[in-house]
Amino acid sequence: MRASVDQDGCISCELCVSICPSVFSMNEDNKAETIEDDIAEEFEQDAEDARDGCPVSVIDLEQ
Repeated sequence: MRASVDQDGCISCELCVSICPSVFSMNEDNKAETIEDDIAEEFEQDAEDARDGCPVSVIDLEQ
């Protein structure tokens, strides 16, 4: 599974980072970004929770 974040739509709320810090971090522009290209299986559910919780729906997950 891979994650991506639409940087233009990110509102810097940091919810994804608080839910899944193994996959998401904040960059120097204070926008969420992914840490790894491929999400480890053990973090897939947390990544899905982060996507589902994003208030502006800018996180995309692909298999």
